Amino acid sequence: MRFGFIVSKAVGNAVVRNRVRRRLRAAAAQLLPDVHANADIVVRALAGSAQAEWTTLQAEISEGIDRIVVKV
Repeated sequence: MRFGFIVSKAVGNAVVRNRVRRRLRAAAAQLLPDVHANADIVVRALAGSAQAEWTTLQAEISEGIDRIVVKV
């Protein structure tokens, strides 16, 4: 399975964008065992992602994956 992350300049400067990307990557990594191996998932971070709590990011990614991917 592959994850792709789109974090535009609307999220913030380079430091903020990279922090958001790392947080999203960590949240997605926790869900890897539950997702089908052939899935390709792209996550687009919105401007509010920089201020979002960790639990909110996890819940949003999990909810999105539940809607589109068949779990193992």
